[in-house]
Amino acid sequence: MSAKRPGRPPLTEGRKAEIRRDIARAAVRLFTTRGVAATSAEEIASEAGVSLRTLWRYFPGAGKENCVRPLLSTGIEEVARALAGWSPDEDLPEALERLPRPELADVDTMLDLVRLTRTEPGVRAVWLRAHQDAEPVFAAGIAERSGRDPGDLDVKVEAAVVNAAMRVAVEHSADQVSPDLWGALRTALRATTRR
Repeated sequence: MSAKRPGRPPLTEGRKAEIRRDIARAAVRLFTTRGVAATSAEEIASEAGVSLRTLWRYFPGAGKENCVRPLLSTGIEEVARALAGWSPDEDLPEALERLPRPELADVDTMLDLVRLTRTEPGVRAVWLRAHQDAEPVFAAGIAERSGRDPGDLDVKVEAAVVNAAMRVAVEHSADQVSPDLWGALRTALRATTRR
């Protein structure tokens, strides 16, 4: 007979995701004010209100730059869901409109993060890796919608086009004084469907 272990109950997946986003927000705040090189993992943990051990439990074997990844992954996952639910009689920008809008603070933080990709090679690598990882996810969504195989070349190309359009739209928004991220995404995605 095993004894029940005392202590806190395990965290839900939603709570774990929120902790990852808190760490990501803290990392972006520090990186934008101090620079990546001048920011330590210990400082990121402290800023996020977690222990260093917790930080590395959520980001094992990764450099401190990888702590920003959740701010990028959330949007990619939402777009993948929109692609899977995209009906054949609607434009992709219309499907995008159904996505839940992130909090304005998270949009601003993500745009700050994208601006960092211009000067911080480690952050740029995380940004490009997130987009590289997004293509098979987008291909799966397109394949689900169209009944095709995600490994088909045409599905992979469509996924790459959507991915590139999104990356360019976000980078364009980050360069603007008054960014309209949703407007830029709609414009970029409309451009992918022009013939």
